[in-house]
Amino acid sequence: MTGPDAQDIAQYAEDALSNLPAPFAEHCRDIVLRVTDWPAEDMLDDLQIDDRLSLTGLYNGIPLPLKSAAAPSPYPDTIWLFVQPILAEWRERRSVTLEELVHHIVVHEVAHHFGWSDDQIAEIDRWWE
Repeated sequence: MTGPDAQDIAQYAEDALSNLPAPFAEHCRDIVLRVTDWPAEDMLDDLQIDDRLSLTGLYNGIPLPLKSAAAPSPYPDTIWLFVQPILAEWRERRSVTLEELVHHIVVHEVAHHFGWSDDQIAEIDRWWE
């Protein structure tokens, strides 16, 4: 038997997006999910992250409060999920299921889509303590 993989993580992420409450879901229907083993080096460099295991997900796009019909985005809003960092965190935590972890990461990235910063998310999200 093999362990969980990118396909499992993608399915959990799709489930998380499809189960958002209606007021949020309608603003997230065009988000593209991308699941890959590792973050690209340029992503890590842009975020000034040295340890590639520390980046489990990333929202790439223009947050809703900054969107403008006069200046449409040239690319779709994307949530990136990184398989190897997610699996490493899941194995280290041992207190949550992989599905719970992926759902949490997706909701965190959706919060960025709505314009929340990491500090604002941390004020109400005690998950990472």
